[in-house]
Amino acid sequence: MPAPRPFLRLASHLPASIAGVWHADALGAGTPRVLPTGYAALDAELPGGGWPVGALSEVLQPLAGLHEWQLVLPALVQATVKQSGAIVLVAPPCEPFGPALQSQGLRAERVCVVRADSPMAGLWAAEQALRCQGVLAVMAWLPQAQPAALRRLQLAAAQQQQLLWVFRSVAASLQAQQVPHASPAPLRLQVQGLALPGDAAAAPGMQVQILKRRGPPLAQALHLQGCHPQLAQVLVAQAERRRAAQEAARALLAGRQAASVRVAGALAGALARHVPPVQPPGQPGEQPGGRPGGRPEGSRHALDRSAIALVR
Repeated sequence: MPAPRPFLRLASHLPASIAGVWHADALGAGTPRVLPTGYAALDAELPGGGWPVGALSEVLQPLAGLHEWQLVLPALVQATVKQSGAIVLVAPPCEPFGPALQSQGLRAERVCVVRADSPMAGLWAAEQALRCQGVLAVMAWLPQAQPAALRRLQLAAAQQQQLLWVFRSVAASLQAQQVPHASPAPLRLQVQGLALPGDAAAAPGMQVQILKRRGPPLAQALHLQGCHPQLAQVLVAQAERRRAAQEAARALLAGRQAASVRVAGALAGALARHVPPVQPPGQPGEQPGGRPGGRPEGSRHALDRSAIALVR
């Protein structure tokens, strides 16, 4: 008797919601707890509508210290208002500026900075902070963390239901593309600044690329505002004025250089018309006139006449 053939059904034929099952072509809705990011566009693309609580969120960026606070500060402010506990920073590249955090709603006394002398010390400090009852969230800068170490942090965050962000360089993203499943993070983002027109140094916003999430891939990057819309308009207008002033200064300098070249050419032509050409010098000791001493041909010196008189 032939073995019964398994009955296969397409995912589209399954019910829309089954406990413990999620469709790969839809955002996962099984995340037990999330914290809104403070950006509506980003919340709309994240499973559950925010940062996962009790899971690792990995953030990649070109340089450390550029967009971390801009990205996570709105969520941290919400978390500290609702719950007690410290925000632990492990091996931050820059010292946090307390007055700036205070102005955004995060009190400086809620922030605890942990310095690490080595990558292993940073990993140990991050894991211990996650297992501490008095900690609300952990922000760790671990550029050299290996997948096994990140898996330990993911497990600790899941056990203690803690917020965890790990910040790494974009080179880690290239490594993940070469090594399958190199990162155990359920959520993986890549962040870089948005430059203002004509002023690449200013970045009022962020470009966020979702590299990994529980759901379908997102091909298009998200553009998030990094400041108030009115302030962004002022910064853009200021950058446009600065660019116009720079172009006017370059045009003025080019005009002055062209005028200097024309004046120099006119002076050279005038000198060539009014100044006689210089005769090339003769042999050493010989002066103009063909005779030594500079006397013309046929002329005699007074000493010559006296010598002739004595001879006579």
